[in-house]
Amino acid sequence: MRPILQCTVAAVLWFASASFAIGAETNTVHNFDKWEKEIAAFERKDATNPPPKGGLVFIGSSTIGRWKTLQQDFPDQPVINRGFGGSEITDSTHFAGRVIFPYAPKMVFLRAGGNDLWAGKSVEQVFADYKEFVETVHGKLPDAKIVFISLSPSLSRWTQRDKEKAVNDAVVDYIRGKPFLQYIDTYDVPLGTNGLPRTELFVADKLHFNAEGYKLLAERVRPFLPK
Repeated sequence: MRPILQCTVAAVLWFASASFAIGAETNTVHNFDKWEKEIAAFERKDATNPPPKGGLVFIGSSTIGRWKTLQQDFPDQPVINRGFGGSEITDSTHFAGRVIFPYAPKMVFLRAGGNDLWAGKSVEQVFADYKEFVETVHGKLPDAKIVFISLSPSLSRWTQRDKEKAVNDAVVDYIRGKPFLQYIDTYDVPLGTNGLPRTELFVADKLHFNAEGYKLLAERVRPFLPK
């Protein structure tokens, strides 16, 4: 009876382990549907006022989505803002066929990854998502430059600053020898001489830049624009 009991116990343990794995995988399924309204709104806007081909697409999370002065900051550039707040890198990859590829941009600027870390993703997962974004965009737009606007710490998420720096470092290492990839270092943009985020650069939520913060961000991005 002992061999049978051992087999039964082993089977129970295997089933429990498999059930846990399935449950864990189910819990981590990404919900792309929550962005459908915003993506559809972009498409409606494009239908009535289509952006020019060969422009500069800025995509990513709220730092891009809330950049309302993008056109004024770069008045001589055909910029297209397709940021949607709260999104992760994988969201930009998923919707690339609807809010990047139709414009055939010459450059794609991505600022995302902070929400990913805040949601519990590891540095390695965020970096893997970045590489998937690059492969997806470069596969469809082989002549476009893909520019990563680095993560920078905020007051409300100060605890994840080391992870943000680690993501930045991974991207820097990855782009070496790849002329179609560029990196804009903005990590220190919100930091004061004491090494802490400057309160006067953020809105009340202590997470998003205010007008002064965006002025500094624009200064970092400007040198990377086409001449």
